[in-house]
Amino acid sequence: MPDGFHEEEILGKAYDGRLMRRLLGYLRPYKAVVFFALAAIFLFGLLQVVPPYLMMVEIDRYLDPAGRGRVPAFFLHFLSPHPLTGILQIALVFFIPTVVITFVLQFAQSYAMQLVGQKVMYDIRNQIFSHLQQLPMSYYDRNPVGRMVTRVTTDVDVLNDLFASGVVAIFGDFFTLVAITGIMLAINWKLALMTFSVLPLIVLVTMAFRRAVRESYRRIRIAIARINAYLQEHITGMTVLQLFNREAASYEEFEQINRAHLDAYKDSILAYGLFYPAVEFLGVLAIAIILYRGGVEALSGTLTIGAAVAFIQYSQRFFRPIQDLSDKYNILQSAMASSERIFKLLDTSAVVHDPAAPRTIEKLRGRVEFRSVGFGYQADHRVVEDISFTIEPGETVAVVGHTGAGKTTLTSLLLRFYEPQEGELLLDGVPIRELSRSDLRRNFGLVLQDPFIFSGTIASNIRMGTPGISDEQVREAARRVNLLPFIEALPHGFDEPVKERGATLSVGQRQLLSFARALAHDPSILILDEATSSVDTQTEILIREGLRTLMENRTSLVIAHRLSTIQNASKIIVMHKGRIREVGTHQELLARQGIYFKLYQLQYKDQELPVTEAASRAGNSMPELAS
Repeated sequence: MPDGFHEEEILGKAYDGRLMRRLLGYLRPYKAVVFFALAAIFLFGLLQVVPPYLMMVEIDRYLDPAGRGRVPAFFLHFLSPHPLTGILQIALVFFIPTVVITFVLQFAQSYAMQLVGQKVMYDIRNQIFSHLQQLPMSYYDRNPVGRMVTRVTTDVDVLNDLFASGVVAIFGDFFTLVAITGIMLAINWKLALMTFSVLPLIVLVTMAFRRAVRESYRRIRIAIARINAYLQEHITGMTVLQLFNREAASYEEFEQINRAHLDAYKDSILAYGLFYPAVEFLGVLAIAIILYRGGVEALSGTLTIGAAVAFIQYSQRFFRPIQDLSDKYNILQSAMASSERIFKLLDTSAVVHDPAAPRTIEKLRGRVEFRSVGFGYQADHRVVEDISFTIEPGETVAVVGHTGAGKTTLTSLLLRFYEPQEGELLLDGVPIRELSRSDLRRNFGLVLQDPFIFSGTIASNIRMGTPGISDEQVREAARRVNLLPFIEALPHGFDEPVKERGATLSVGQRQLLSFARALAHDPSILILDEATSSVDTQTEILIREGLRTLMENRTSLVIAHRLSTIQNASKIIVMHKGRIREVGTHQELLARQGIYFKLYQLQYKDQELPVTEAASRAGNSMPELAS
């Protein structure tokens, strides 16, 4: 079984006291509503015994003279001795509890618990989303997005079923069973025990049903997880799928996964289709026992006709809660499994914590320092090691190197997405671990290689919900990165809707939008992580002036593959296999003819480039190749 579905296989115990106590804790803010619902369901359970009892009183009091003397004495004070009047009184009493009060109680408890269920879902979803925002990037490296979405949606919906129609309904069925059992034993305990003789058979049928449903339910969950994962992957990669004419093969694969879901559901339908008729059959068997034994006792004078009729009605009402309890068993088991997965997520500790008493920097100058920093995504493998360098306020420092050299890791450590295993990072001489994460990140502007655009508008993606950024500042930021002409050409300008992940924008437009976003927030320190790698040459020329303006008097850390974008950097750090190998200016590094010189040659090997002064003084020249 693929690793992505192993959590979906786990159903756990049908009842786990530890998990249930934790779940019930979410009901604490709504305990008054829950108690009201419990009171309503308790009264509803008691009222289930009233109609058959009234039927027994009417038959024995007015319709069967032989049973008249066995009617409870307290009823005689309320009932008229005249048959027509007495039957009318009983009919009125029968109508009120069975129609009016029962309706009110059912509505009250159903509305109350549905409301509580929705509020609990609201609270849990907020808690999960808030917790997801606090988790380190390492958690997202290990866990697929689909699994986290399932926790917030499907698993929370299962808990809603537990609160809305599970917990209270179980109590209601229990109250009904106790009340009916008590009244049947009180009327005729011998006939009651004979009626209950079918219960062992019901227990056996229920156990077989639970085993079958448990297995089919497990397969259903696995199939749903596979469907979600397959859809997410193939819809995201639809361009590549169509490019390689994979539609037919992809359909066949999906058809197999979908069929597994259908087969699992068919087994579940079969189990339910057999269980309910089986319980109904055993209920009819109990009625047959009552008809035979009750008839014999009625003929002998030990049982009234009214009592026999009441027994038949009670037996019908007795087996209905048993069916409901079996169904609630599945809700309870599913809720235990979902709650275990949810609490496992909520109990995942954030590796990066804010200090108990965070320090503040009154006026940030923008000095960044790495001191012997070492870090690895896995404990036994260092991605960067012994990294030490300083970026002075207002200085532009570039980091270059082959893919996998550890360049992007430096920015992740600086923003405290990860914590280094060795060394420390300082901002204006203050260790960043002593700053709160929000205060630290507020001073940074970050532009990534693959800019993330949210659904909304052009303006909302530039402003990103930050208060204090005026419309004029948004417009000015767009102008300075040469995005304004494009925006003004749109039908709604800055209010133009943007689809998910900026699907309606080109790669270059998304990149420019991310530049405007960084500029509008006016950060003290700017990080450009291969920010122009997705921009064509013409667009790169347009934004180069904007970048130069953006970096003026601002500390900047630039990670780039295109060496043309960093030639004017104050200094360039060359990384190789997680270590710093060279440091210097563009001209100094070319003259040194080391790793940077080789990178420069490889990048421009197909272009005819002028020989640099530094390289000429060193007695070397760049190869002049025809374009």
